[in-house]
Amino acid sequence: MEFKLEIYAPDTEVVAIRDALNSVGAGVVGDYDSVISIVKISGFWRPTEGSEPVTGEKGEINFGEEVRLDVRCQESLVQAALDAIRAIHPYEEPVINILPLYNHKFV
Repeated sequence: MEFKLEIYAPDTEVVAIRDALNSVGAGVVGDYDSVISIVKISGFWRPTEGSEPVTGEKGEINFGEEVRLDVRCQESLVQAALDAIRAIHPYEEPVINILPLYNHKFV
């Protein structure tokens, strides 16, 4: 089974996250590796009591820009990819969505 990881991060961290994903074998599509898409996005967040935000003010609704990195990952590599991302990600609580892919059913 294959999954898509959606990783939200500052654009300054794209290369570090790409390298971390490549180091564990994520981002392989057929005969290609290092396959990662980057989408520029904007979002809101409010750091609550007990948080240590990288950006924004505690108790305030903040607005900012970041990127979403999309990468395919084999099920056997998902945990290693998550560990690699979390080891270098600057956010206290990185947002990482893991979505199942069903491409194999339609090839």
